[in-house]
Amino acid sequence: MRILIIGLILSLATFGLNAQSASFKLKNNTAKSIPLKIPGVMNPNLSPFSTSGVDLKIGQKIFFKYKGKKHLLLMVSKEQDGQHVIVNKLIKRRIKELNL
Repeated sequence: MRILIIGLILSLATFGLNAQSASFKLKNNTAKSIPLKIPGVMNPNLSPFSTSGVDLKIGQKIFFKYKGKKHLLLMVSKEQDGQHVIVNKLIKRRIKELNL
């Protein structure tokens, strides 16, 4: 009985970990590099006209810098799973939303 319960707990834990992340692509469609900050994970620099695949936990924040200050670009949600996020367009939209 204990083995069955432990197996069930491990199965649920494994399923829970997979359900708690999103795999998606970050695209830069401009001729300039775009530096990003993903706390506790990495600080990617998206090269011009590039696509980078990421697998991040749901709730993970991604930041961009504008005029020397860090601003939230997006918080990872299940909606991003399997999507292509066009970073340059998202930054433009966030600058407008934040009245920067």
